[in-house]
Amino acid sequence: MTNVLYITAHPLDHKRSYSLAVGKAFIDSYVEFHPHDEIVHLDLYQAEIPYLDADVFSGWEKLRTGESFEQLTPEERLKVGRLAELGAQFKMSDKYVFVTPLWNFSVPAIMKTYLDAVAVSGKTFKYSKIGSQGLLTGKKAIHIQARGDVYSGGTEAELEMGHRYLEVMMNFFGVHSLEHIIIEGHVQFPEKAKEIKEKAIVTAVEVARRF
Repeated sequence: MTNVLYITAHPLDHKRSYSLAVGKAFIDSYVEFHPHDEIVHLDLYQAEIPYLDADVFSGWEKLRTGESFEQLTPEERLKVGRLAELGAQFKMSDKYVFVTPLWNFSVPAIMKTYLDAVAVSGKTFKYSKIGSQGLLTGKKAIHIQARGDVYSGGTEAELEMGHRYLEVMMNFFGVHSLEHIIIEGHVQFPEKAKEIKEKAIVTAVEVARRF
């Protein structure tokens, strides 16, 4: 059985978010085409995603120096324990579906916080004499991203750092297969917004069949 982690990062619902609308079309179609796979939905705006703060670093340091988990402070146990849960969930998944808007040229802050949470040495990557190496080889991912303006070409392309950031992180983890479904220009060209959305949904259904 294949484990699919469906990760969404938008505070609205699929009726108001272009990225979530296309994401829903993708995952609904995926379930239809791959009924035996296990799908887990992680809504980052509803989940508890700890920041890497002083409690986390002090808790990790205590564990590294031999203290038991029970010896950590309540705050350290809560945050370090939750990070371990998120990391284990991410590591055990075979496929990743990321759904985000492009905000201020990048991903929402909660997505950065989440990827910080799962970027753990010895779990998703390791350090070696030849540099860092990803430990999640053989897995695949797709990024469904809505952009109000058009960033796929021209002078705007160099400003897009949301998908580029995910590419860097996936490569860092060893996930070298990252596809992309773009919904773009619906704010820049409101008269074409419906057409843009519908075209992306058709693409999402087609991609879901083979992903």
